[in-house]
Amino acid sequence: MSDVTTPPELDPNDLSEPLRRALGERYLTYALSTIMHRALPDARDGLKPVHRRILYAMRELKLSSTGGFRKSAKISGDVMGNYHPHGDAAIYDAMARLAQDFNVRYPLVDGQGNFGNIDGDNPAASRYTEARMTAVAEAMLEGLNENAVDYRENYDGTLTEPVVLPAQFPNLLANGSSGIAVGMATNIPPHNIAELCDACIHLIKTPDARDETLLKYVPGPDFPTGGVIVEPAENIANAYRTGRGSFRLRCRWEVEDLGRGAWQIVVTEIPYQVQKSKLIEKIAELIQTKKIPILADVRDESAEDIRMIIEPRSKNVDPAVLMGMLFRNSDLEVRFSLNMNVLIDGQTPKVCSLKEVLRAFLDHRREVLQRRSRHRMDKIDHRLEVLQGLITAFLNLDRVIEIIRYDDDPKAALMYEDWSRVHQDTLSRAMDESAYVSPLAGVDVSKLAVIADAEAQATGVLAESGDTRAVPHSYAGRENGLSDVQAEAILNMRLRSLRRLEEDALVRERDALMSERAGLEDLLENEELQWTTIADQLRATKKQFGKDWVIDGVKRGQRLSTFETAGEVEDVPIEAMIDREPITVVCSQMGWIRAMTGHIDLNRELKFKDGDGPRFIFHAETTDRLLVFGSNGRFYTVSAANLPGGRGMGEPLRLMVDLPNEVQIVSLFIHQPGRKLLVASSAGDGFVVPEDEVVAQTRSGKQVLNVRGEGVTALVCHAVSGDSVATVGENRKVLVFGLDELPEMGRGKGVRLQKYKDGGLSDATTFTREAGLSWQDPAGRTRTEVDLAEWTGKRASSGRMAPRGFPRDNKFN
Repeated sequence: MSDVTTPPELDPNDLSEPLRRALGERYLTYALSTIMHRALPDARDGLKPVHRRILYAMRELKLSSTGGFRKSAKISGDVMGNYHPHGDAAIYDAMARLAQDFNVRYPLVDGQGNFGNIDGDNPAASRYTEARMTAVAEAMLEGLNENAVDYRENYDGTLTEPVVLPAQFPNLLANGSSGIAVGMATNIPPHNIAELCDACIHLIKTPDARDETLLKYVPGPDFPTGGVIVEPAENIANAYRTGRGSFRLRCRWEVEDLGRGAWQIVVTEIPYQVQKSKLIEKIAELIQTKKIPILADVRDESAEDIRMIIEPRSKNVDPAVLMGMLFRNSDLEVRFSLNMNVLIDGQTPKVCSLKEVLRAFLDHRREVLQRRSRHRMDKIDHRLEVLQGLITAFLNLDRVIEIIRYDDDPKAALMYEDWSRVHQDTLSRAMDESAYVSPLAGVDVSKLAVIADAEAQATGVLAESGDTRAVPHSYAGRENGLSDVQAEAILNMRLRSLRRLEEDALVRERDALMSERAGLEDLLENEELQWTTIADQLRATKKQFGKDWVIDGVKRGQRLSTFETAGEVEDVPIEAMIDREPITVVCSQMGWIRAMTGHIDLNRELKFKDGDGPRFIFHAETTDRLLVFGSNGRFYTVSAANLPGGRGMGEPLRLMVDLPNEVQIVSLFIHQPGRKLLVASSAGDGFVVPEDEVVAQTRSGKQVLNVRGEGVTALVCHAVSGDSVATVGENRKVLVFGLDELPEMGRGKGVRLQKYKDGGLSDATTFTREAGLSWQDPAGRTRTEVDLAEWTGKRASSGRMAPRGFPRDNKFN
């Protein structure tokens, strides 16, 4: 017997496939769903599915712009239950955004209650707020009941929803859009409706118009929060031509005179999508950290309008300089990115130019116009069929009354009666009499003949229209009888309709409908006439939402964002922002630093904490920048103007820069542009570095000297002067060599300065060979050695013992 067991039989219902294929197919499905149904807007109506469903649900709830409000919870609940099977919080957030006039250029939802504010506060819960549509939203929906767009089943197949909205104006550009999909994103700024309508009309007149020409009508975005666009015109043109780019947007500000030379800056408009509260916090942080020394205070005096007060530290400050620094360091100037990635025909994502987006909208409007015209023709044909039956009834009223009174099935009798024979009999009787008068309408013989001719003409027009759906059943096959629709209309006719003037009204209505139908036929057959109609519709939309459009007493239709020419914000030197005053910098052995007012005596006795004492003391000015060299080889930069005052013991230098606790301060000195520094480690490696390259822009400093190895630290940092280098090791051997043997580097470990068997470097300095090498002996006297031949050698050699009288601490200075 074999020990091999038989594998279990596979369940035919279990399907297996490679993991790579399974993940790939499922992730692709997810990606396509995100792209098409969540993140990217449709180029035709500029909406994502959630926004489209919100507006459609509000329409179904009959929340017109002139009607009453409904609870937001009811609206979001209907959207979630009927059309959008996602979280109600996400739906409510989307609806709330459509009501925020600081986020949406043309709000589609009219909110009542707390819908958030420009400070970044969230809307109240949906149970506390109410909403309805705006007139703009109604313009987006106009034509839905006229078969203007296709419908599809909702997620569970119980209802239908529009695939796209008719959209009277290019909402994609008017309100903008933003979203992040899988592998792609979109970000479109809002624009002015009147300008977009003008561009569309020009594109209708000149289909091959150039992108640059369209910019005469759409010069750039129009943000709901206003602001000033300072992007160069060529950059704007390139962005609209390629569909990608960015716009520099600044706040709107003015100088307010306070009298006696004093002034303050008032900001009345802030950039789009910048939260005012966070903006003020950022500016307050700049004041606290003294990053902009000429800035004294910021206040928020906003009520309904934006009013931010910025106070300078001195009235002698140039307002343009102050605002330039704020533009560079805060969100008073932002860069809004443009990425017009949209769905063409609701299916294909594509980065479009301005012209392509407008063309997609116009093609959609043409299709909407054609569909609405055909729908209207169907309605007219149905009404004409009914009118023809009613006119037949009036012409043969006696026979109709007789059928209704005495026939068991009056509807069938009306449908199969030979009304042409009845016409002839009635006309013959009328000819035998001098003046036949219709019993109820007062129509004489000549009028009767005219009505009969018009009836025949209507029948012929409908039969020759070529649209079999438009031809009523009576005209399609039963020439002498009435159709089902006509018979039903006659039976439902009220007795009061049999008054004398009704016949004339029916004939006038029929003639008007015949004329309207002829116009619709001409419209559907003539493309030029279609574009003319669309242009007229755009002009009407422009008039409705143009510069005279008012919301809550404020004209919102006129352009809010303006254009100005401005170059890049130049970096203003700190010296230009700080009043130059003399100070004395004092730093203790434990790293506590302070700035004494004025240039005091450097030998003056100062107070320090217990166990602490003086380490660095030198004269400086408030405009100076101080360089701190740490034992970790990093340089840190501190502004002298930011040093604490000298009334107390100062503050730890480690709080001003990110200087680790285990790192010691090697050197502290005033930065002098153009100077060079000699840096060296305790291992005896070093190099020359330009001082301009060690200035750090952040608190974390800038790594210059790489120190690696156990116990190796940065040890020396001296300004370079002269032509020679002198080093001394812990073994008291001195070596002198030429400065030209050291490399000039921006960062690194450096090269070997002096070779040691045991120990390392104690000190290094530079000097002029002719002047000799100087040091202080133990008695405090300065000694100078000119004849250095005994200690001169090549770099990285061992050197010779130090001369007699050399300091015991092995330091040159």
